[in-house]
Amino acid sequence: MILMSPAEPTSNRKLMWFAVALLAYLAVLMLPAPSGLSSSGQVALGLLVLVIILWISECVSPAASAVVLIGMAVLGLMGKPLTEGGNAMSSSQALGQMLSGFSSSAVLLVAGALFLAVALKLTGLDRRVALLVMSRVGISPARLTLGAMIVGFVLALFIPSATARVGAVIPIMVGITTALGLPVTSSLGATLMIVTAQACSIFNMAIKTGAAQNLISLNFMQASFGRTLTWGEWFITALPFTLSMCVVLFIVSLVLLRPHVPPAEEAKQRLADEVAQLGPVTPAEWRLMLVALLLLVLWSTEGVLHPLDTTTTTQLGIALLLMPRIGVMTWSQAEKQVPWGTIVLFAAGISLGILLSRTGAASWLAGVTLGKLGLDTMPVAVVVGALSLFSILLHLGFASATGLASTLIPIMIAFAQTLPYGQETIFGIVMIQAMVVSFGFILPTNAPQNMLCYATGAFSTLQFAKVGIVVTLAGLALLVLFSATIWPMMGVL
Repeated sequence: MILMSPAEPTSNRKLMWFAVALLAYLAVLMLPAPSGLSSSGQVALGLLVLVIILWISECVSPAASAVVLIGMAVLGLMGKPLTEGGNAMSSSQALGQMLSGFSSSAVLLVAGALFLAVALKLTGLDRRVALLVMSRVGISPARLTLGAMIVGFVLALFIPSATARVGAVIPIMVGITTALGLPVTSSLGATLMIVTAQACSIFNMAIKTGAAQNLISLNFMQASFGRTLTWGEWFITALPFTLSMCVVLFIVSLVLLRPHVPPAEEAKQRLADEVAQLGPVTPAEWRLMLVALLLLVLWSTEGVLHPLDTTTTTQLGIALLLMPRIGVMTWSQAEKQVPWGTIVLFAAGISLGILLSRTGAASWLAGVTLGKLGLDTMPVAVVVGALSLFSILLHLGFASATGLASTLIPIMIAFAQTLPYGQETIFGIVMIQAMVVSFGFILPTNAPQNMLCYATGAFSTLQFAKVGIVVTLAGLALLVLFSATIWPMMGVL
């Protein structure tokens, strides 16, 4: 009898999905070209189907999906004109088209922000911030929940990776729960883990540099509208919505999960001991805090006190952190911990979005999907609500918000430009949809930070979904409400 190792069924399943993705890509190419869609646009749609299957099935790693995408794009585009009436592309021209995303300044910004996250981890400053916050908020269900949210916000200011932020916080939340004599699976453990994951998604929307999907969305908006948003403009626009979402999450988690806390002296002592074990702030931490504060000031005053954009200031900050004596890390230390696959996926996603736009595939797809909803006669708030619901439902199948942004935002831009509104309103509609990309509240599989927290065993999928569905519905209602009231007064719509 031949025994099959546990890894073999998983490998077979992945191979099956990979084959399905390739066959779906070829099937799209072999279909008769729809009216109004160019041959290169048909290839772009085939590539979109290909990567959606790869991302949803997770049959290959995100970085590997980017390599597959580029290779299949070159094979599909070779011999076809990029636009109607153009010259047929050679393999090198097709490759150049698919490498266009790698030249985007947004890629440099993501890379720089990931280096900043590595600096926080190497110095231990992320752990110090989290412990200090949690040791000062107090021991009660409401206070601990609030503390978890504060920690998430502070780290979101400086760490663009949701995975890195949550990875730093999870051990502290587990430590607090066990210090109180409770199992990780207790109501308190479940609450702290769910709030850590859900708050991370909220703060992804609040901070321009808090998530890669924001930057990829803004890159598409810059290409289509000729303008972008500064760090401060994004923060101010998102502020009323994200503050309201924090209140919703705080109330919903306490009401639905009902966390219980026994006498808290032991937990207070344990937190105090852990803070004491950190020792005094090191010179490297002081230097990192100064650079981080400088970056925060430069980001928030972009276009007001200086002409430097977010990418430039971030790159200069990373240069300081890599300098001898002045910095806090060397290149050899940093390169081992930077998730280069994330950067490759980010750049390839931009390339796919550019291809969808240039070939007219995004416009065609927007017309045959969103264009059938009759939204061109509806008020702006209804349009925002309908598009947001479309995005939220689509997100149920995605584990990568970066992948979702690469897929969705070019289509949203193409559709929004068909609406009978002014350019400012259209820009605002797309900006709101860029925020909705981070709506990963319902399933643990909807975001990497959700999966990290789920892996602790602190909560069930049902518990997470129970909180997430309420938060999502409240968020959808708030989007419509603010689109009819606050955002028009702010000049966003």
